[in-house]
Amino acid sequence: MRKTFSLFIVFILLFTPALFSQDPYKLPPKEVVDIVTAAPPPRASMSPCGEYIMLVTYKSMPSIAYMSQPLLRLAGTRITPLNNSRQQTMFYTSIIIKRIKDSAETTVTLPAGVKLGFPRWSFDGKWIAFTRYLENGVELWVTDRATGKAKALTGPVINASVGSGFTWLPDNQHLLVHTIVENRGAPPEKPAVPIGPNIQEVSGKFAKVWTYQDLLKDPHDKKLFTYYATSQLIKINAQTGDSQKFGKSGIYMSPDSAPDGKHVLIHKIKEPYSYSVPYFYFTHSKEVWDMNGELVHLVADIPLADDVPMRGVPKGPRSMEWRALHPATLIWVEALDEGNPDKDVPHRDKVMTLSFPFKDDPKEVLKTQYRYNGMAWMETPGEAFLTEYDWKRRWRTTYHINVDDLNKTHKKIVDLSIHDRYNDPGYPVFTVTPKGEHLIIKEKDWIYLDGSGASPQGDMPFLDKLNLKTMKKERMFQCSENSYETFIDFVGKSRKQIITSYESKTEPPNYYVHTLKNKKREVLTDYKDPAPQMAGLKKQLIKYEREDGVQLSGTLYLPPDYKKGERRPLVVWAYPREFTDAKVAGQVRGSPNRFTFFRGTSQLFFLTQGYVVLDGAQMPIVGDPETMNDTLVEQLVGSAKAAIDKVDSMGYIDPKRVGVGGHSYGAFMTANLLAHCDLFATGVARSGAYNRTLTPFGFQNERRTLWEAPEIYFKVSPFMHAHKINEPILLIHGEIDNNSGTFPIQSRRLFHALKGHGATVRLVFLPHESHGYRAKESILHVLAEQIEWFDKYVKNRTQ
Repeated sequence: MRKTFSLFIVFILLFTPALFSQDPYKLPPKEVVDIVTAAPPPRASMSPCGEYIMLVTYKSMPSIAYMSQPLLRLAGTRITPLNNSRQQTMFYTSIIIKRIKDSAETTVTLPAGVKLGFPRWSFDGKWIAFTRYLENGVELWVTDRATGKAKALTGPVINASVGSGFTWLPDNQHLLVHTIVENRGAPPEKPAVPIGPNIQEVSGKFAKVWTYQDLLKDPHDKKLFTYYATSQLIKINAQTGDSQKFGKSGIYMSPDSAPDGKHVLIHKIKEPYSYSVPYFYFTHSKEVWDMNGELVHLVADIPLADDVPMRGVPKGPRSMEWRALHPATLIWVEALDEGNPDKDVPHRDKVMTLSFPFKDDPKEVLKTQYRYNGMAWMETPGEAFLTEYDWKRRWRTTYHINVDDLNKTHKKIVDLSIHDRYNDPGYPVFTVTPKGEHLIIKEKDWIYLDGSGASPQGDMPFLDKLNLKTMKKERMFQCSENSYETFIDFVGKSRKQIITSYESKTEPPNYYVHTLKNKKREVLTDYKDPAPQMAGLKKQLIKYEREDGVQLSGTLYLPPDYKKGERRPLVVWAYPREFTDAKVAGQVRGSPNRFTFFRGTSQLFFLTQGYVVLDGAQMPIVGDPETMNDTLVEQLVGSAKAAIDKVDSMGYIDPKRVGVGGHSYGAFMTANLLAHCDLFATGVARSGAYNRTLTPFGFQNERRTLWEAPEIYFKVSPFMHAHKINEPILLIHGEIDNNSGTFPIQSRRLFHALKGHGATVRLVFLPHESHGYRAKESILHVLAEQIEWFDKYVKNRTQ
């Protein structure tokens, strides 16, 4: 019996195809590799004064060797223990400061081969600070804008585990810096033998929460989080490097300085921790300190918030900040519905305030009918835009108020669906004061609005001037036809010139000085096409209609070598979105006049292999917010059929050679389409969730729980219909996906289900990758897998 069993095992090992094997990383075709590895254009940051622009080069893809470094997944964050920082996957390598008035450039002097965090201006624009990442830690550096000379302010002692590691103070001479506690010793060692089981208990406490990732798992994780997250704040002079300790050591989120430069709002994390939620929901206190690091006032002790309902908010004070144009006045919001969006109340929130010397009781400023969604202060003292959000209707309402006299000013400015792009008036333009206050620019009764200009022809960005008394608008700037140009900032204090980013189908984005009166543009940068070999591609906005009358659109790309009359294979790439209004669902999103970049694992790389690509094919789920997912499958299939029929009617494709793909919720869509229709020859599903019983308290905007609507969770879960997926499917997933709901087990279980039903399926797990893929080797491998899979089952399909 034993001998027979052994022979059976040998037979299985030798002759059964392995479920999983670790093969070397693949490379896609050379033309794809060349484009992927081309240097991206620099990123830009305007100085607060609007007179300089900082251009920062970067490396977008780390190596798999870097991604393989030890990583701690603790309390909802990922910490690299070698340098005691949050894991960074993008580093900046050089800095150029350009003066706008004459284009004079200053190159910041840096050591060769540096890896930097993104640089940040001081509030007066005279200094720039940034972190430098080393193998053994993180340093803080500054540079003088005028000279470009950079210097280190610290050794490799910065603690950037739960924040950026530093913040500028209002005097523009000092920074508050998070540093590793001196002599903290070695990190806690994991016990070789457990002292007992890991236990969680709850009794009568309702907690319908998101399925978070990277949470604390046991007492050892708690010790590790305390060890790496605890920092000693120091106050350091940017010019001299002199420093002094600031308060006692603790776990601090980013400090916030008052405009008076004499007080700091501190957010201090304390035990007890939780195994259920990330660190920002842990017990914490909100405290006001003076500039010597001494406690002035304990504003609030906030208990552990491990019972925040889906789409809800924590109880107690939240969104606490300093009021602009006041020396030291705090303003915050508190829920009146216990943070529960399903509770029927006349008002969701109340806005509270408390001023120095913090001796009086907090005062109520106002109540909001819907959920508070932010306060934006104006240059006129007391005036602000207050925004509320009603998630049930997906509705945004903004009021112009005067917090000192609500009877004086209280006017509704914006009132529309968050999805209604055609009627969106844009967002206010801000300025930054030398004290660091972000204020809406207001000149007498006028403010400026920066908008996307969505229209049936695509986005045409604009800059408007709005009179808050009369509601009269004046258009100062709008993108011209056949291009895409966006407002970036005003040049200096004048309103006569603006900085724009201009691009077209054939011209890559560059920065310009745009004179408003004569509409002339002067070039600031001259970046070239990083993929000139794809210059001949053609793109157009196409519109079509679903059977139920919903209007749809997408961007259609033809490869550079396409010849009229050819019927090419088609790739449909999409991401479903939910709407309550069919007219809003059918609005065009994006612009067909933007320059086409090929980045990361983009589906547009199929163009290099001769495919036609329909990108951003609209797949709207339309209906009552309570029940729209009842017809999710039918609406997905209807949208897919309409898309294929449209492109087929244009004569570009062979309708029998069509593949579909998507990432995250787009992967969920892909698997559903393969299960419920025969429109596609194959599909690629990346980092998706396929079994909705594993997200039982809701997904996307689904409001019902699994126990309230089990038949719907079953119906929309591709896992439950694995026996219907009879087309080949390629599943790709990061091994350490940190996105809520898309656990790697989702792909693993779908693979097992498909294998059990004899389907053709390939599962690719990417080591050390999260929800999005970052390592160069991973990106190239994903592109190779996708192209090979589509070539086999779409381009070369014989049936």
